[in-house]
Amino acid sequence: MSVSMNIRFHPHAIERLAERGATQEEVRVTIEQGEKFPAKFGRLGFRRNFSFNGEWRGRLFSTKQVEVFAVEESSQDWLVITVITRYF
Repeated sequence: MSVSMNIRFHPHAIERLAERGATQEEVRVTIEQGEKFPAKFGRLGFRRNFSFNGEWRGRLFSTKQVEVFAVEESSQDWLVITVITRYF
């Protein structure tokens, strides 16, 4: 039986999603399935590559990398602080 993960978004993260071309679903998948790494200020980072094959800001890219920085509020509860995307 899998435990349901609760993911909340800080207002800053919501702004970054739109600005950087990521979706809330991509963030959820990144947290659940991505590579974990330690980050500054007691946060945890998550990174995952997605097949993109599209245009971003006038250029074509095959891959979108989503990087999420979050704070674990309790077991399986995350507050997403910010989201960074890279296209390549």
